[in-house]
Amino acid sequence: MKSPLIRELKPNETATAVFLVHSKEVRQKRTGEPYLSLLLGDRSGEIDAKMWDNVAEVMYTFDRDNFIKIKGLMQLYNNRSQLTIHRLRRVEDSEVDFRDFFPASQRDPEVMWSELRGLVSGIGNEHIRLLLDAFLDDPDIAARYRIAPAAKTIHHAFRSGLLEHVLSLCNLAKVTAAHYPNVDPDLLLAGCVLHDIGKIYELTYERGFGYSAEGQLLGHITIAIRMMEEKLRSFPQFPVQLRNLLEHMILSHHGQLDFGSPKVPAFPEALLLHYLDDMDSKMECMRALIEKDPHADTDFTGYSSALARVALRKERYLAPDTCPPDAGLTHTDKPVSGPAPVVHSPKNGSADDFDAVTKTAASPANSIFGAKLQQALHPVERT
Repeated sequence: MKSPLIRELKPNETATAVFLVHSKEVRQKRTGEPYLSLLLGDRSGEIDAKMWDNVAEVMYTFDRDNFIKIKGLMQLYNNRSQLTIHRLRRVEDSEVDFRDFFPASQRDPEVMWSELRGLVSGIGNEHIRLLLDAFLDDPDIAARYRIAPAAKTIHHAFRSGLLEHVLSLCNLAKVTAAHYPNVDPDLLLAGCVLHDIGKIYELTYERGFGYSAEGQLLGHITIAIRMMEEKLRSFPQFPVQLRNLLEHMILSHHGQLDFGSPKVPAFPEALLLHYLDDMDSKMECMRALIEKDPHADTDFTGYSSALARVALRKERYLAPDTCPPDAGLTHTDKPVSGPAPVVHSPKNGSADDFDAVTKTAASPANSIFGAKLQQALHPVERT
């Protein structure tokens, strides 16, 4: 297996490793000389990288989606990890194991697939169960469903991410449907399985993640509706009303017209599907954001446009050795600006004399602020 991974790089240490180029830009310094701005990745994450020197010799030897071997120094810049590359060369595909370079679910896709098939087999509505089986029995759909990401970058953006996301929704659906007696669990489960199925054709994921021509032109919602139409040709007796409900759940699962849904949810299962989908995707965004840069030395992450906020690194915030330096002090104990208090050496070296000097120096009355505070608290009476 590849070593080191991006998450194993340590600040202020030089490392030699192979990475996949996710993006590449040739830019200019103020002097007019070129430098490289790269986004490199492996299965553990991504890292920004810059190459400042000897760029002309290598900048046309590789491109995006190529593998490169680099030697460089990892540092924290603006509290984000960044590699300064000293040397690099292109690496041929035959020299690497692809599994080392593409982020993937930590769960076994075959295990997840078996779980999904088990959930579908338990659906009581025969029309829905047979339709879902027709989708999942399709060899091309099954192969793609096992490995497709749920998105290019925003949430579950890793191999088998779509399957992990859908299985998470199905488990949430079982809990919430049991809580709301007016919700049909079979219909809700069908919406979970089908709502993003168009992403298996919308996205490309053989190497890096991107959009297919079909995805760019149509989008996953339209693709899913087309897939539904194709499958339903084999079910001429499928109830029209049930078909309309399933298609509406696909069309409305983004929840708002502004978010790309042609319709807003119009019945309980469609509304619940939207909120479960939104919650699961945002919780995954939060997880990925917090874990993105393990070497950052602040309690808060950088800004996430997907979440429209920064996130608190809760474990770091709660760790005992990261308490603020003034934790536990009263307002009169906190350091103040202005001249430092004058501390006179004791006449002898006894511990009692040292303690006395320390207490005197720490007294708030020995600072300008402290003196004014004492004057305000105990004003001199005028006669």
